[in-house]
Amino acid sequence: MARYTGAVCRLCRREGMKLYLKGDRCYTPKCGIDRRSYAPGVKGQSRRKVTEYGLQLREKQRTRRIYGILERQFRRYFYAAERQKGITGENLLRLLERRLDNVIYRVGFASSRAEARQLVRHGHLTVNGRRVSIPSYLVKIGEIIEIAPGSREQARFAELAETSAHKTLPPWLEVDLEKMLVRIQGIPSREDIDTPVKEHLIVELYSR
Repeated sequence: MARYTGAVCRLCRREGMKLYLKGDRCYTPKCGIDRRSYAPGVKGQSRRKVTEYGLQLREKQRTRRIYGILERQFRRYFYAAERQKGITGENLLRLLERRLDNVIYRVGFASSRAEARQLVRHGHLTVNGRRVSIPSYLVKIGEIIEIAPGSREQARFAELAETSAHKTLPPWLEVDLEKMLVRIQGIPSREDIDTPVKEHLIVELYSR
């Protein structure tokens, strides 16, 4: 499976904001964008005129990087959102939020989406009792996501009750920390998605 393997903090610096790609490290003084707030590269500190296309491109790149998705897959999500009823930009964000790795991150079972993807790929999660190892799996209403029985004794899952208790949950997700499971209560609305994205710019970019 293709994935980005470069320096993660470089992506935050390029977007000019924290994308929280490294979990707890992003909240410490070691955060790359706190140490060097300018864009990477020789011309990172120079002032450049931003065009309308440049704004649209940056919004698309920022969204891709937040959710950890490469270009080809992101484009497929956009075309799928375009075919659905409703507003294309909001449909796109709903699809991204319904990814299994994003759900695991949202409920606090992982400190970052990258860690959540790793948990899914290594077979630590089940959906309705069946092991799922595909991070892009789209969850549906009524499904139950659980930590696999053989994984619950691991140290990282033993601390879930403490770390997840401080997590603000979206209203479309319900968590039972004692049983280590998540119930999908509904489909996220735009108001439930706090990702700093101006989705209309992405739609304008792909509509060129």
